[in-house]
Amino acid sequence: MNNKSIKEILNRMFDHQYLTREEAKTVLTEMAEGKYNESQIAALITVYFMRSISVEEILGFREALLEMRVNMDDLQAYDPIDIVGTGGDGKNTFNISTLACFVTAGAGYKVVKHGNYGASSVSGASNVMEEHGVKFSKDLDHHKKSLDTANIAYLHAPLFNPALKTVAPVRKALAVRTFFNILGPLVNPLIPKRQVLGVYDLKMLRLYHYIYQQSDCRFSIVHSLDGYDEISLTDTFKMITVQEERMFDPETFGFKRANPEELFGGNTPAEAARIFERVLNNTATETQKNVVVVNAATAIQTIEPHLDFQSCIAIADEALKSGKAKDAFVKFLSLNG
Repeated sequence: MNNKSIKEILNRMFDHQYLTREEAKTVLTEMAEGKYNESQIAALITVYFMRSISVEEILGFREALLEMRVNMDDLQAYDPIDIVGTGGDGKNTFNISTLACFVTAGAGYKVVKHGNYGASSVSGASNVMEEHGVKFSKDLDHHKKSLDTANIAYLHAPLFNPALKTVAPVRKALAVRTFFNILGPLVNPLIPKRQVLGVYDLKMLRLYHYIYQQSDCRFSIVHSLDGYDEISLTDTFKMITVQEERMFDPETFGFKRANPEELFGGNTPAEAARIFERVLNNTATETQKNVVVVNAATAIQTIEPHLDFQSCIAIADEALKSGKAKDAFVKFLSLNG
């Protein structure tokens, strides 16, 4: 597809027409190959501020990204889980899902976290990793060693996909939610068979549910009704799993309803990193710890569906408060720093 045809594609999209799956796949492949300039990429991304993305477009974009990925299939032997939020909820929370990954690892489960720099928030997972001196790698043996030693591996998205690296400057410049937020959880290069996904609205929840139903992934999709892409404990939250769809109030599990201010992630990555440390050191506020625990518990129940949620909360709580989560983080840093 040359510049003329990208112009035609953009004109169609500006006219609120949808791409076929094959067209979407071609667009993203050529974007990754550097065939579009930053203005064209920005124009393409901007279309999705004006209209919703279709399932066919998502599947085409995803297909392109997965075909280009650095293959990590050998990590499937660990049967790990990924815990990820779409981002883009505009809430600038601290790194809840990344902390939940370390709590889950501390509880003895294998985790392969796929993450990136924050595009619409101050500190994404990769920002908080770098603040702690983590050096990103795409070496398979390195990630196997990390899983063997610390129960967790971290895959920095741009290393594993050329398209994500190509669009990073545009995403950062736009500083708002884009369709790459939607794609991120679907393109973990491992393609994990277990995943917890947080989404920012009910429409997205339905969209992902449809996509996951077509896969062999054991999933839990969560959304807090006041707009968080994780279980925030600030409001009623919805959870869809392979088995069921349910609504929960924080009080159901003995948690006090959280105040949104208590979830603030700071104004800089350095501030976010200090919150991260306080949670792992068990010196954070009760609300900060509870939010991490409930998200980790969701991961544990996704792995162990025979356990009731209260039992999973107890396992996650013990992993955090006993220091096992911090121990997993220290071991992880010793290998990845």
